[in-house]
Amino acid sequence: MQASRRATENLSAAKRPASGWWAGKRGKWLALALGLVSLSGRAPSRQADFKVIAFFTGKHDLAHVSFVREANQWFPSVAAQHHFTYDTTSNWQNMNAAFLARYQVVVFLDTRPEEAAQRAAFQQYMEHGGAWLGFHFAAFALTPSTYAQNWDWYHEQFLGTGQYVGNTWRPTAAVLRVADRHHPVTKHLPATFSSAPNEWYKWEHDLRQNPAIDVLLDIDPSSFPLGTGPKPHEIWHAGYYPVAWTNRRYRMVYANMGHNDMDYEHGTNQSLSATFSSPAQSQFILNSLQWLGRH
Repeated sequence: MQASRRATENLSAAKRPASGWWAGKRGKWLALALGLVSLSGRAPSRQADFKVIAFFTGKHDLAHVSFVREANQWFPSVAAQHHFTYDTTSNWQNMNAAFLARYQVVVFLDTRPEEAAQRAAFQQYMEHGGAWLGFHFAAFALTPSTYAQNWDWYHEQFLGTGQYVGNTWRPTAAVLRVADRHHPVTKHLPATFSSAPNEWYKWEHDLRQNPAIDVLLDIDPSSFPLGTGPKPHEIWHAGYYPVAWTNRRYRMVYANMGHNDMDYEHGTNQSLSATFSSPAQSQFILNSLQWLGRH
């Protein structure tokens, strides 16, 4: 009977608000317990800030295939550190409204959609607030070629480049200049930095004449001569060459990087360089993705 009464009293005391010295001690112990839960990793994990879907083909030109493989290793590693998710697909039939609606950012790693329905879905996605990050060959268009300039909205209006007209060879590093130091993507980068080796493109249109285009990076004159040949036109000695830009009418960034140097000459077809080997260039790419995902 007494034991039952003491148990009842203890239960009642537990229900009563604590006060004084005991309240202070219990509060400290509770805070410590919560801290231990957090340190042990049992606290709720942070939800991803945004979701990225990267489209690729991964079949044409071993240098582009090398980049795709590298990108599909690098992006998941930085996604885990910077609170976004990164998915990939090589099925371009996924370029449709229902699939794209799951993601805040679309990435083109090496090519572009070719079918009319896919192109219409991408254009609609971008015109209704979607975001895009494109690399190197995703902007290539040359008539006649396998990738003809047969998509005016994309190459003329969205990218602003028109057709591809030439490139450097072989893939070499360049000194890149930050052309817009006030943009969120570039404002914490050094004024100039060394890129990873790349095959650099030049375009039909001068992007400086397009009021919708904001050039973020270009080739610094200290890079010249750029390229090693053997053909003379593959070595640039002067000129203006934009490398990365955004179109103010859309949430987009294009970056010309994405072509690794390869050992074609000795038949090994091994990668001789890595696109993500330049810390400053990698930071630019990460900055671009974060700005697109959270902007």
